[in-house]
Amino acid sequence: MQPGALSKALKSGAIWGFIVLELIFFSVAGEFLSLSDKAFMNWENMLLLLKQSAPIGIIAMGMTMVMVNGNIDLSVGATFAIAAIVLLDSMTWPIFAGLGDWVIPVAWLLALLVGTALGALNGLIVWKTGVDAFIVTLGSMLGYRGVVFMFNGENPTSHLNWTLVDFAEAEFLGLATASWFLLAVTLVIWFLTKHTVHGRNAYAIGDNRDAAVNAGIRVGPHMMINFAIIGFLAALSAVVFYSESGSVNPNDGQLYELWVITAVVLGGTKITGGAGSVIGTFGGVIAIQLLRKGLGHIGADTSTVNLVIGCILIAVLFLDRQLNVKGKEELKV
Repeated sequence: MQPGALSKALKSGAIWGFIVLELIFFSVAGEFLSLSDKAFMNWENMLLLLKQSAPIGIIAMGMTMVMVNGNIDLSVGATFAIAAIVLLDSMTWPIFAGLGDWVIPVAWLLALLVGTALGALNGLIVWKTGVDAFIVTLGSMLGYRGVVFMFNGENPTSHLNWTLVDFAEAEFLGLATASWFLLAVTLVIWFLTKHTVHGRNAYAIGDNRDAAVNAGIRVGPHMMINFAIIGFLAALSAVVFYSESGSVNPNDGQLYELWVITAVVLGGTKITGGAGSVIGTFGGVIAIQLLRKGLGHIGADTSTVNLVIGCILIAVLFLDRQLNVKGKEELKV
């Protein structure tokens, strides 16, 4: 079997096999260590895990588009925090005082517009300057986070609207509102990548940018659209999450970019672009959340969780590189 075919075969099912191994390991480890009387993953816990996956998962769908393009966005955590501040603070602005609960869709719209604009700004800079997206979004990550701290210093921004809380905590067919948003975003991005010209162009650009230009694809505007999409989804993630919590700290969203990138790469998307799967990313998000929950189940602290996730990211990137070495007849692992 050729390396390319082997890579595709392994990636298509590896993430789901990893999830099964996680379930088995943490279930057995929990019983062996006698750390909990409850089963590691019953039906109630599965539904909760899906809800808890929503903030990272919604952003990860946008990151898949960007990474398939051959780019990356390190500013999603800061965009998440800015959108959350806009959402909560705008509901207290005097100009909207007479709107009552109609201030909710207005605040949502403002947050989503801000997120989309910040993402589009990243894309515009990448397009017009030719600077690598890693450098551009590293700078915007620092700049956007600075804006967060300039707004309210070290203090949290809080506003609790009970109508909004009721909506966020509602359930339909047993699934929480956040879970429905995650599933809906996954479906939309899957359709975009698989059944639209824009989606096909994303893979073409990521695989060979020069060939895409020669084929008449407008690479710059295309990339800008994808950055706008991930900005929109980072804001949507914030809207979904903070509609329920009602309070955002200036440090919120930090390390989100690393969790998101890990989930996307774990799901089989090439860090260099040209290949990736939304369904694989969904599996990567579940795997990451399951790992965090499982490590907590057996008594691991936050630092241990971050260490394990970091090691997994390095291992996956190494394996990805080995599986995609061109001209090799066998893996050198």
